[in-house]
Amino acid sequence: MENKWWKDAINCLIFDLDGTLIDTEVLYNRFWVEAAHHFGYPMEPKHALMLRSLTPALAEPLMQREVCPDFDLYKVRDYRRKIMKIYIDEHGVTPKPYMKESLEMLAEKGYRIALATATPEERAREYLSRLEILPLFHAIATADMVKHGKPAPDIYLHAMEKLGCSPLNAAAIEDSPTGVQSGKASGAFTIMIPDMDEPDEKTCASCDLILSNLLELAELTPALR
Repeated sequence: MENKWWKDAINCLIFDLDGTLIDTEVLYNRFWVEAAHHFGYPMEPKHALMLRSLTPALAEPLMQREVCPDFDLYKVRDYRRKIMKIYIDEHGVTPKPYMKESLEMLAEKGYRIALATATPEERAREYLSRLEILPLFHAIATADMVKHGKPAPDIYLHAMEKLGCSPLNAAAIEDSPTGVQSGKASGAFTIMIPDMDEPDEKTCASCDLILSNLLELAELTPALR
């Protein structure tokens, strides 16, 4: 982390939620497949991985190519949300390793922190509240607040607008290839902490930094003066 541009310019950190701060991607994979099977669609876990952070406008034609031509993403998504909510209401959400202490460390170092997620705002706030980290966030941007979801840059640009910062002052922290595309397209310094699989060559080329976990980010990031 000897990048002088990072030390001198970045003062805002914008985090993805699922797979980055909370360990829910494994649940999405499970319940996407279960919901699809409920309607008779032959979806497999590899197909669910393709949906990470992807806007429905792109996700539905992708599933119609990869799973079956009559795949109704919105019908499957609604049922997936229902059965996943039942599970989370009973079992809660699990933070990614070092999540809370890392965010607290970054806040103490003077960074303004925001969320940029495809998860609806009410549910995102519920998750952050359950994990007692909601007060650490200065802004929350969700896909239903913008015209285009990830991989378009809209959600990161909206988070920056809420924070009052420019792309030169922001870092995007993501776990998925789609999220990395979104962060990079926004002009932010883009950091990946891989979750379900390792990034391919194209994704690596879009990352300014690839780290192992949130604590590594918190420890490497310099304090603001």
